[in-house]
Amino acid sequence: MPELPEAERARQTLGAAMGRRIADVDDGDVYVCRPHPPGEIASALIGHEFVTAHRRGKFLWLDTEEGPVLGLHLGMAGRIVVDPNDSSRWDRFTVRFEDGGRLVLRDKRRLGRAVLNPDHGHVGPDAAEVGREEFRRLIGRGRAPVKARLLDQGAISGVGNLLADQALWQARIAPGRSVATLSLEDLDRLRREIRRAVRSAIRDGGAHTGRFVGARAQDGSCPRDGHHLERARIGGRTTYWCPACQR
Repeated sequence: MPELPEAERARQTLGAAMGRRIADVDDGDVYVCRPHPPGEIASALIGHEFVTAHRRGKFLWLDTEEGPVLGLHLGMAGRIVVDPNDSSRWDRFTVRFEDGGRLVLRDKRRLGRAVLNPDHGHVGPDAAEVGREEFRRLIGRGRAPVKARLLDQGAISGVGNLLADQALWQARIAPGRSVATLSLEDLDRLRREIRRAVRSAIRDGGAHTGRFVGARAQDGSCPRDGHHLERARIGGRTTYWCPACQR
């Protein structure tokens, strides 16, 4: 599933769509474009240009010059392609530019979204940008397992299953540990390691590229000390950790 690093790479890709006048929009997939009926997104966007691409967590949106905002979400398997050389049966939403190019949401599983003027009021601060005091307050409150709290997009946004396991391993914190037991030093270290894991994943191609993520398997061993990894379901997701170095 795309996480913050994949969404950030998609935002960077969208840079190639800036400043190009929109000639047409294929918004006929009523599931991907819900709640909009066919033609509604097209009517709003045609004649405009995208001027800025933004991201918060896994959510993307594009401003037009004094016009509507287009929100995009990659779902579980979607990706953004600008000026593809081909067409695909998995092209769910397409913006065509006057210069002949295209912006495409390509999504085999059909779980991505395209929506006008999205509301992100339910989404917490971006995991790569959240400040220290805010992180302490949002992650350290309550008694939930720390892995579950990291996956709560209303607390902080953008951390998915792989990124959470990677960052907790880097921070040497067990995923099932209650947030009530985390010291301020623990929380500060976890915040730093999330940011470090995000930077590495963006650079290397996605959350799946993490050193610990590569070891996540039933017979996996910790890349740091070689101990056999434990596995459980935490926060509704399959979770791996090293019982020797994550406490």
